[in-house]
Amino acid sequence: MKFTRTNIADVIICEPEVHGDARGYFVETFRQDRLEEFLDYKIKFCQDNESKSSRGVLRGLHYQLAPAAQTKLVRVIKGRVLDIALDIRRGSPTFGKHVAIELDAKSKKQLFIPRGFAHGFVVLEDDTIFAYKVDNYYSPKNDKGIAFDDVDLDIDWQIAYDELKLSQKDTKQPKLKETNDLFEYGVNYYA
Repeated sequence: MKFTRTNIADVIICEPEVHGDARGYFVETFRQDRLEEFLDYKIKFCQDNESKSSRGVLRGLHYQLAPAAQTKLVRVIKGRVLDIALDIRRGSPTFGKHVAIELDAKSKKQLFIPRGFAHGFVVLEDDTIFAYKVDNYYSPKNDKGIAFDDVDLDIDWQIAYDELKLSQKDTKQPKLKETNDLFEYGVNYYA
């Protein structure tokens, strides 16, 4: 597994080695020991989630506040998405900035998104299956979001606005500057 830091150093691209031949392929999708060695801190994933969506479905930008904050390791099993990790740590040099990366079933790339980030993705192909690990259970009372279309974020979702398919929840999220439900840079949310 190869790990590469993005333009926001805490967000990491994870590239597994794919072994393929005429029979198909084998890939090791997760190695906790190698990830923790790269991160230099411990992660304990406790829940796996999966969604199936059609082209144009946009989910996000979601996060959970402490004590239910979540780290995510996301990947595409079938299809293709544009994945976004948004820094919502007040005081961070990259506050309000984001990482955008295309994830697809062919490359098997994954994105590691630490606590302190909002996450979202838009589906670029029909019948896309998206999976992710989290290190904290879902907590409705700590569930928060940021408006996907906040112009200050300058996110290019790569699909026309009128083609997007959104949940009611995602049409009503506040802009980043309108919320106080954020993280603080420098606070250890893993303690």
